[in-house]
Amino acid sequence: MPPDAADQAARWFGECYAGAAEGVWHAPGRVNLIGEHTDYNEGFVLPFALGQGVRAAASRRADGQLELCSRQAPDQAATVAPDTAGPGSVPGWAAYPAGVAWALREAGQPVAGASIAFDADLEQGSGLSSSAALECATALALTDLCGLTVPRPELARLARRAENAFVGVPTGIMDQSASLLCQAGHALLLDCRSGESQAVPLDLAAAGLVLLVVDTRVPHALSDGRYAARRRACEEAARALGVRSLRDVTDDPDALSRLADPVLRRRARHVITENARVLAAVALLRAGQPAECGPLLSASHASLRDDFEVSWPQADATVEAAAAGGALGARMTGGGFGGSVIALTAVAHAEQVRAGICDRFARQGWPEPGFLDALPSAGAMRLR
Repeated sequence: MPPDAADQAARWFGECYAGAAEGVWHAPGRVNLIGEHTDYNEGFVLPFALGQGVRAAASRRADGQLELCSRQAPDQAATVAPDTAGPGSVPGWAAYPAGVAWALREAGQPVAGASIAFDADLEQGSGLSSSAALECATALALTDLCGLTVPRPELARLARRAENAFVGVPTGIMDQSASLLCQAGHALLLDCRSGESQAVPLDLAAAGLVLLVVDTRVPHALSDGRYAARRRACEEAARALGVRSLRDVTDDPDALSRLADPVLRRRARHVITENARVLAAVALLRAGQPAECGPLLSASHASLRDDFEVSWPQADATVEAAAAGGALGARMTGGGFGGSVIALTAVAHAEQVRAGICDRFARQGWPEPGFLDALPSAGAMRLR
């Protein structure tokens, strides 16, 4: 987070509303170290919070209206009447904060009207959960402004409900949980069935490692239907196997052989093996062996590419170039069909990995990728 992030958000509030904000809140984006498309299958995920995210500068309004503006989309300001707004009624980016106000009210939380100005240093569509950061920054701002005490796990569930029911994107609980619950220097092992979470040490620098986040410059949109199709396939596979969710199926070839449809078999195989990879990564991190997680990342990418079929050409090329440059492992991160790749590498090889990826993109004629050294950071907080 830039050192002047709170000041910048407060200034933007003044430009939008010609007044002073009562407070500024920050919610981070996330990198999912491993555990992709397992959250809505009631499985395990291992994300960590980034320093980058979304800031919300806000003040209460007496008229009950929700007034929204974004520094990243200044021509798309919106005013919403929460009493009458319902699912599908708010277009564009404003649906996410409006959905949070709706979900809070539906849960009996008496949130008042507010003017909120948003600023972000997290690129939309990069696969680092900018939408969840937007939701969680809104949730913190609205509850704090109204003096409401909502436990963080419950706030994550309400933010997810906003995205699922109001916006119409059938995501799991991982992104909101990571934004609200993560601790600095740690990843978050989240059991998406029970909701239980544990902090897992993730001190890569002490091991001489760095996790590069590579923005492939291919934006992704979870609302385009392909994400929902993968979720439906998983639900269909679980029904065919007679279980509540694919979480209940172990890495058992006999179980998969009962799925006659080869597409469902591949989808299920990814989820089942990915859950096992998450738990293996946790064991390695707790044993102080983060470098040994590299092969798990690469195996995760192969599974997402071949069994779940959510990768894209730039991601595959990034993973290949990272491996050729000496990375210990790499994989796409996020829902897929665009976004970012993560590469675990020794600090000594990081520049070589970066150069190899840039060279591969240049030879393909693709726009130059973006790079971010991912630092496991604290979850959402009030800045002032």
